[in-house]
Amino acid sequence: MEPRKLTSADIDKVRHIEGFPIATDDAIIELSDAPYYTACPNPFIEEFLAENGTPYNEEDDDYHREPFTADISEGKNDPIYNAHSYHTKVPFKAIMRYILHYTEPGDVVFDGFAGTGMTGVAAQMCGDSNYRYELPGLNQKRTHWGTRNAVLSDLSTFAALASHCYNKQFDIEAFLDEADRIVALTRQKYGWMFAVDHQDPLGRSSLLEASEHAKGDLNYFVFSETFICPNCSNEFVFWDAAVDEQKGKVKSPFSCPHCGRSLTKKQCSPAYEDKYDQELGEVVHTVKKRLVQVNYTYAGKRYDRAPVESDYKLLERIEQEPMPGFVAHNRMCDGSESRRNDKYGVTHVHHFFERANLIVMSFITSQVDNELLLCCLLDIFPRASKMHKIAISRLNTNLSKTAGVLSGTLYIPTNSIAYSAIYMFESRIKDVARALNMFKVHGNVIVSNQSTTDFPNLPDNCIDYIFTDPPFGANLNYSELNYLTESWMQVITNNGTEAIVNPAQNKNLPDYQALMRACFDTYYRVLKPGRWITVEFHNSKNAVWNAIQEAISAAGFIVADVRTLDKKQTSFKQANSFSAVKQDLIISAYKPSREFQREMIASAGSSETAWYFVQQHLANIPIVVVDGDRIEVIAERQAYLLFDRMVAYHVTQGLPVPLDATDFYRGLDERFVKRDEMYFLSDQITEYDTTRLKMDVESIEFALLVTNEKTAIGWLYSLLTEKPRTYAEIQPLFMQEVKTVDRYEDIPELQVLLEENFLQDEKGRWYVPDTKKEGDIAKLREKSLLREFDGYLKSKGKLKLFRSEAIRVGFSHLWKDKNYQAIVDLANRLPAATIQEDPNLLMYYDISLSRVG
Repeated sequence: MEPRKLTSADIDKVRHIEGFPIATDDAIIELSDAPYYTACPNPFIEEFLAENGTPYNEEDDDYHREPFTADISEGKNDPIYNAHSYHTKVPFKAIMRYILHYTEPGDVVFDGFAGTGMTGVAAQMCGDSNYRYELPGLNQKRTHWGTRNAVLSDLSTFAALASHCYNKQFDIEAFLDEADRIVALTRQKYGWMFAVDHQDPLGRSSLLEASEHAKGDLNYFVFSETFICPNCSNEFVFWDAAVDEQKGKVKSPFSCPHCGRSLTKKQCSPAYEDKYDQELGEVVHTVKKRLVQVNYTYAGKRYDRAPVESDYKLLERIEQEPMPGFVAHNRMCDGSESRRNDKYGVTHVHHFFERANLIVMSFITSQVDNELLLCCLLDIFPRASKMHKIAISRLNTNLSKTAGVLSGTLYIPTNSIAYSAIYMFESRIKDVARALNMFKVHGNVIVSNQSTTDFPNLPDNCIDYIFTDPPFGANLNYSELNYLTESWMQVITNNGTEAIVNPAQNKNLPDYQALMRACFDTYYRVLKPGRWITVEFHNSKNAVWNAIQEAISAAGFIVADVRTLDKKQTSFKQANSFSAVKQDLIISAYKPSREFQREMIASAGSSETAWYFVQQHLANIPIVVVDGDRIEVIAERQAYLLFDRMVAYHVTQGLPVPLDATDFYRGLDERFVKRDEMYFLSDQITEYDTTRLKMDVESIEFALLVTNEKTAIGWLYSLLTEKPRTYAEIQPLFMQEVKTVDRYEDIPELQVLLEENFLQDEKGRWYVPDTKKEGDIAKLREKSLLREFDGYLKSKGKLKLFRSEAIRVGFSHLWKDKNYQAIVDLANRLPAATIQEDPNLLMYYDISLSRVG
């Protein structure tokens, strides 16, 4: 597509789309680089796809992939990864592996939570065959080196700009020439703000001439807050009272320098002062900070010293210097992060910066007419702000004293560094130039700035593969964290559809789930049938993990594999499907084929829909996964999870569940081949058996975390499949596993679990029942659970202790009877965590709630 100027008429076409940023048309037009990047929903995406994509044709479609299950161990020490900072990023080499596995050259990849665009970088770098040697272990039969096209989008205006900058081909020489010009001009005009007097280690002034001090280049000033002693009411500078520079630590407690009282920081109140704010034109009440240390370079050597009179005079002169151009002085937006500093008088965007850096940033902004240079400037904002910490532990060493910014917050430390913005800008330019020089091949990447909850500018069935790293609950408040940079851009994120748990936005976990559901609805609509979506998810709570699972399934996707990141080995391992707390997850899911969807609708109400589902699902699950010298048990091929997936698909798609567990398990044994408690299609079993034979495997280990009754039964099933065991043999092993039982779970005694689910031989050893009789045992157990559930229904008040298996079975029966109100009523009597942390109960509850209105 040819370059063009974005117009107000273009903007009018997309103004109605969710996530349209808060900005004037002029600001959007000024920032955009049409057609490949617009600082609003991109009106040129359909044109891009017409030129670069391939329309979906069901008749000619022979696409098939199994989920990618190889280990990933890509580090973050890469020039492209390190060229910029953002709250979360995925190494592009890791994404490349997925793109190479799931796509062909020329395919279109989509990421609706693009962040700074690493999915686009990965799509482009697939065209560089040099990486063939850096990415070992790929299936070479399915690896076709060649550039992919990418559609990237993010709700954040800063993220969208960064995505464009790191995916657009720039003339590096011209970029560096322009950068050198701006840096030289800035130094010429404002270099005096970063020139400090040099003193030798003995404290004597070094003289250039008899009347003139030698000047060093300032690296940074260190400022420390002033506090009031609760005992004598005198003010003291925290650095002077509490920082031990020789030992490199903060003393706690420390002594008041006035009265000698032993104090901690929490016992003291900050001291405030009234200052005239030139940008606001009013007096502001703010925490008093004092200069305590100066770090500079003189004759190629770095020095630290205490402030002298000339430093204070320099700061006074800087305070009187007028701003050369635009300065963002917005009131900080509502939010727990953005308003966390209000009590210290840091209420507006410009309050986050010392005046010297504010002046420099204002001047550079007036000179920049290149979006990449603007991005370089914006990227230094966190470290150029008062949020920059000093590493107290390094004070008496030769190591760098800077400690960066506390990740994921807008926290301003008691002792902060005011680093030279000129130096930081120059350094960032070098990092970016080094990164962009790595690009050997450039494909087509188009960037949009909008919400993924609503994407009318993307047609149905147009995307070949999706890799996405969505926000994860309440961990990071992106719109608040980006507010400093976006205010400077004058194009601010419209966070109405930001998928997050945030009280300031009146969004709780159900709101987050609903927003994520809308996003996955978009992903499902635009992805071609039979294709794959990979979801990287940084998990912290089971409730959030279940919300994501529910959103994925409700949209119509079928999960085929879940891996967790083994942080000790930096590789992805098969996830325990029952409990995924505090782990990084890779979820592989597929959109069913159109033929499958037609068959399911045509056969609705028939038991055949269960077998259509299993047939397709087994075809999309890995056949065999080898991990070192062992074969993994693939949880998705086990009876309990096949049943759960079958039920979930029917319920979320509004189809009647055709079989109960008893008939389903019996049918599995009749229709499919079974090995090692896993089920296979007839054309898959040869590959599994051959691998098993080559590895000379006698038994497959199955690790399962016991957290509730269901997982306890699974663990016992695995243990007793090895060999029959007596109660005395089982009990000590079982007790070792039952350490993390869910809070409200009334897990039965081991004896009850054995009696309800297993049989005893003549020697008193418990064993797994014959599969032909397993259905009868399951039916007896279900009757027992339903009797218990009926007791819950007849009781009153909140349920404080219960068997979750009885709740699951009861909800399933109420669902079949279409008694949605009973499901909702009983769910409201359960602890909220029970529903939120169980994907099956959450599914029944959410859909029942929608049906009772």
